[in-house]
Amino acid sequence: MTFHLRAATDQDLPFARNLTHDAMTPYYKEYGLWWSGDGFDIAWAGRENWLICDDDHVMGFISLSRDSRALYIRELHLLERYRKQGAGSWVLESMAVKARALGLLRLTVFKTNPARRLYQRSGLSIVGEEDCFWRMERECPAALGE
Repeated sequence: MTFHLRAATDQDLPFARNLTHDAMTPYYKEYGLWWSGDGFDIAWAGRENWLICDDDHVMGFISLSRDSRALYIRELHLLERYRKQGAGSWVLESMAVKARALGLLRLTVFKTNPARRLYQRSGLSIVGEEDCFWRMERECPAALGE
C-alpha cells in the first residue's frame, strides 16, 4: 500500500465531519461533552486539511494548524477498516517532517483514547493534561542542511 496526502476541499467537509463525529462520540459521551457540527465546520474553514489516501481510496483525514513554534494536529481520523495498516504511523512521521520548520509537533488526545499509544510509539510524549485530555508533543529538529 502506498500512502499519500491529498489537499481536502469544501466538498470533503461532510466526510470529515461524519468521520470525526463517529470516532469521537464515545469520548464525548464518556466525559459529558457536547459535540457541535457547526463548531467543527467553523474550525475546518480555518485549518489546513488533508485526506489520507492509499492507491485508490480515501482512508481518513488530518486537520492542522500552526503557530510560530509548533505544528498542531487538530484532528486525525481513519475509517475503521483502514486502521492498523500503517497509515497512522506514516501520517505522524510525515507531520514530524513537516514540523521541522517550526520545531515541535503537538496534539491533544482524550486520556482514554487508545490512539495515545500510537502517538507515543511515534515519538510524542505527554507534556501536560487538561481535564480529560493529555497534551502531547514531539521535538522535530531541522535536519542538517535544511
